[in-house]
Amino acid sequence: MSGAGTLVGIFLDTCKTYARSDLFIRKTAEGWETLSSARARNDVEHLALALGGLGVGRGDRVALLSENRYEWPIADLAIMALGAATVPIYPTLTAEQCIRVISDSGARVLIVSTAAQFDKIHGVRGRLTQLQKIVYLDPIPERGAEDYGFRYLLERGAEMARAEPGALARMAGALGSDDLATIIYTSGTTGEPKGAMLTHGNIASNVWAGLQVMHITHQDRCLSFLPLCHIFERMAGLYAMLASGVSIAYAQSIDTVAQDAVDVRPTVLMGVPRFYEKVFARVMENARHQPPIRRAIFHWGLERGRRAARAHFARRRLGGLSALGARLGDRLVGSRVRDRVGGRLRFCISGGAPLDPKVLEFFFAVGIPIREGYGLTETSPVICLNPPGREKPGSVGPPLPGVEVRIGDEGEILTRGPHVMRGYYRNDEATRSALRDGWFHTGDIGHLDADGYLVITDRLKDLLVTAGGKKVAPQPIEASLKTRKWVNEAVLLGDRMPFVVALLVPNFALLETTAKARGWDHTRITELLTRDEVKAIYQGEIDRVNATLAPFEQIKKYALLERELSQEGGELTPTLKVRRRVVNEKFRSIIEALYAGGNGPGA
Repeated sequence: MSGAGTLVGIFLDTCKTYARSDLFIRKTAEGWETLSSARARNDVEHLALALGGLGVGRGDRVALLSENRYEWPIADLAIMALGAATVPIYPTLTAEQCIRVISDSGARVLIVSTAAQFDKIHGVRGRLTQLQKIVYLDPIPERGAEDYGFRYLLERGAEMARAEPGALARMAGALGSDDLATIIYTSGTTGEPKGAMLTHGNIASNVWAGLQVMHITHQDRCLSFLPLCHIFERMAGLYAMLASGVSIAYAQSIDTVAQDAVDVRPTVLMGVPRFYEKVFARVMENARHQPPIRRAIFHWGLERGRRAARAHFARRRLGGLSALGARLGDRLVGSRVRDRVGGRLRFCISGGAPLDPKVLEFFFAVGIPIREGYGLTETSPVICLNPPGREKPGSVGPPLPGVEVRIGDEGEILTRGPHVMRGYYRNDEATRSALRDGWFHTGDIGHLDADGYLVITDRLKDLLVTAGGKKVAPQPIEASLKTRKWVNEAVLLGDRMPFVVALLVPNFALLETTAKARGWDHTRITELLTRDEVKAIYQGEIDRVNATLAPFEQIKKYALLERELSQEGGELTPTLKVRRRVVNEKFRSIIEALYAGGNGPGA
């Protein structure tokens, strides 16, 4: 296969080279449906021609608001074939958040998936002055004159293709690796959306570099369930798979992955730490409910697997009874866990947030290796990836081929190479801050070990990345909380954790005055903070703020602190900014209680 320098070129190459009958697989009401590479190629060509007929052309931006489904890559490829840029939008974002992305990108056409997504945008359409047309994938009961159905556009494009044979090949031939492929919006520490501009060459270079490490072939099958609007799934779970001729099956939802895996029997999948953590927890919980003898067999077999995993990480071979025990343990435990995900899974890739080494060891123990990597939206995204057979728990692996990494001031991780974005769309200030002296500044802190593996130790920026890989900018949410009369200070936490929590410093003066007026008896502040009436006040404030946020940003639990944060205590800087790391350390027990479901103050 040629080293295609554009994403459309990668797609056309795989259609020609592999001509699969099952390039894509999806679940319908009738069961699992396979869609051939010829069908996909025709759909891309027809949609591109129809979108071109609606006025989409080179340099335009088209927003794509959809869950994972077959039409997602078809729309993405059709947009890019025209020389336009795809602007993906998370389907979980609120209408207000969608407005910011659509408006900032200047998208004139929006593609939405369902009636619910259509209604979300329709309600704010009057504020989207640049938006001219909406294309809907599912049937919409009521639509405007400038709205078009996906099926109608495919039919219209098919008619145009008959009059213009070879149109898609000509479109692809006009594309260059320096052409803009996509603008992906990511919230920075200020919470303002920043559109990372990635070219075809950026993403394609990451595809080819990643495939030198991932070892994927056309005999593989990928189960895709991470959001395609995230660059990790889009690059690794779509374009790297297409480049290798892999069959891609779309899970019905994150909740159906286990059953979907049994049905489609994947050999590879991409996941974020939270997914692997949930699988680990589910397996261990199931073992706890087994009869004593079966439970004992499970733990014996798993321990044999763990010993084999530790030997693998230490680069030593098991011999004699240890090797025999590992094989028996795999038969008793590992094979049964693998059967629950289809029985053919060769390996998984983890990204988006750090993976707990304990969870990594478990998956190796049951015969499902996980290769942990690291990257950002701005780097297309992979910077580093653990190579097969040479994985190191606690590290994210060495840089990909062609990717440079060095450690800058304050231990910040810097990178340069063909994977680094062009810049932020219409945001020169942010671009200058991120791209300096030819290097992209990641905002993460780490070091390269003696073997050249990158170890991430901290974050320079305050952006929270949950265990599910979702990025949450805490400052705007904290600012919203602090505008409430009952709240003096608010600190959001949740980096590497399954959800966001908040520590709140109450307005003690107002609280005491209210308690006195309402007869809330107490002798200490601790007693006041644990009263149901007080909890109701603060839960109400949390609920009002949560109503403005996307689900992954919402505060799931909170605690009320018994004192103010201070400079003297180290929690505040001289300019009264919160030192999040210090707060994490000072109030560790309260935070742990929130995540453990314990009875921390106000929990």
